[in-house]
Amino acid sequence: MPKTEQSQRRPAFLGDLFESLTERGRRLLGWREGTGPDAIQAPDLSELGERLLSRRGEASGVVIARALLAAFEDADPAARLAFLQALADGFGPDAKAVKSALGAFQASPDAPEAMEALHSAAEPRRQELLRRLNLAPGGTAALVRMREELLRHLRDHPDLRRVDHDFAHLFASWFNRGFLGLRNIDWNTPASILEKIIRYEAVHAIQNWDDLRNRLQPTDRRCYGFFHPQLVDEPLIFVEVALTRAIPDNVAELLDLSRAPIRADEADTAVFYSISNTQRGLAGVSFGNFLIKQVVEDLKTERPNIRTFVTLSPVPGFATWLAAQRKDEISALISPDQRLAFAALDRPDWYEDAATAEQLRAPLLAAAATYFLRARDKGKRMVDPVARFHLGNGARLERLNHMGDVSANGLRQSHGLMVNYLYDLGQIEANHEGFAERGHVAASDSVKAALPGPRS
Repeated sequence: MPKTEQSQRRPAFLGDLFESLTERGRRLLGWREGTGPDAIQAPDLSELGERLLSRRGEASGVVIARALLAAFEDADPAARLAFLQALADGFGPDAKAVKSALGAFQASPDAPEAMEALHSAAEPRRQELLRRLNLAPGGTAALVRMREELLRHLRDHPDLRRVDHDFAHLFASWFNRGFLGLRNIDWNTPASILEKIIRYEAVHAIQNWDDLRNRLQPTDRRCYGFFHPQLVDEPLIFVEVALTRAIPDNVAELLDLSRAPIRADEADTAVFYSISNTQRGLAGVSFGNFLIKQVVEDLKTERPNIRTFVTLSPVPGFATWLAAQRKDEISALISPDQRLAFAALDRPDWYEDAATAEQLRAPLLAAAATYFLRARDKGKRMVDPVARFHLGNGARLERLNHMGDVSANGLRQSHGLMVNYLYDLGQIEANHEGFAERGHVAASDSVKAALPGPRS
C-alpha cells in the first residue's frame, strides 16, 4: 500500500477503534446518550474509577478506562473538579492494608517481604488508577490534559497537591529520557507539526508562515524537538538554533526576514535562541537539559567547524525585580544615581531615543549584574528562572546585552535586556556542581566587571 494511502487510512482506523471502545464502555456500564425517556445518566466519574480498579480482565479494563477518559473530557468543569477532588479524598492508600502491613513490618523489620508489602500498601490507589487509564488508546495524552486541568485548580484547592504529586511521580517515569526521540524539524516536516511549532513558540512569537520558514529552511538554521512514542505528532519541547559567525547580542538580527543566510560550513557558533516547552500538563518534568546536551552532540558530529555553543536568552524577571528595587527606598541593591537614571524608563518610548538608551546602558547593565550575581529570592535562589535552568545545566553567564530585544515583550519583561549563556564543554560539569552544591554562579569577567562597587 502506498505510504500516502496508509497515512490517510490510519487516522480513520484509529478513530473507528476509539469510538468502538467508547461505545463498548457505554454498553458495559449501561450508559446511553440522549435526552429521551430511555436515556440513562452517565455514571459518576469516581464510580467509573472504582469499577476500573475492581476489574481483572485487561480487555474490559481498557474499555472502562477509555470510557472514563472520554467522560472526563465531556464533563463540565464542575464535574471534572469533583472527580479530581475524589482522587484526592477517596483514592489514597487503603488504611486497613497499611495498618496490617505496618504491623507485619514491626513484627519482622528485617524481613524484605514485610518492607515490600508495606511499600505496596502505602501507595495511593490513584497511582494504580492512573496506570490503568494509561492503557486506554490515547490514554497518555488524555492524562497529560487531565493534569493540565488539575494544575489550574492547585492554588484554590491545595488538597489536590497530593494528586499532582502522583501525576508527577508517574510522568517522571513515563517521560524518561530513554523514551524520548530527538527529531530534526525542518520545512519538510508535516504541516500538522509545523502548526504546533507556531502555536507553542513561547519566547519569540512566530508571526506567520514566512516567519516560520525563515527559522527552519535556511542553511544556517536548525530546529530540534523531543517526541514521545505515545504523542507522535506532539513535540514535548523544541529548540530553535541559529548558526552564526560570532556570538550575537540581539535577537532582531536572527529573526530578520531580509537577512542573507550563510553556509553552514562558514559558521563557528551555534546559538540556542528559543526553547519552548509545549505541554502544560508535563510541568516539572525536565526535558531541556537533555535536549540541549543532545543537540550539542549532534551538531558537533554534523558540523565540526562549530566550536562555540551559546544561548541568546530572555530575562523574564528583571523588569519586575527592578521595579521592586526602585520602590524600596532603602534597597541596598541599586544606588541613588541608578535610581535617578531609571526614571527615564517610565517613558514608554525611551528606547526609541538613542541618547536616552545610551544613558541607560551603564546603570541597566550594573543592575543586571546585581540581579544575577547578588539578588536572591526568599528561598536563597537566583531570582531568574531562565538563569537557574542554564546555570544548573552547567552553562556560564557570558554576556549582558543592552537593547537585545526591543519587542513589546522584551521591553515589558526586561527593559530590552538579553543575555548569553555559554556552554563550554570542558567546564559544564564543574559549573553544574558549583551551582548545585554551593550556589556559585559561573560568570565571565565582563559580567563581573559590570557590578557596581567591589566585585564578587
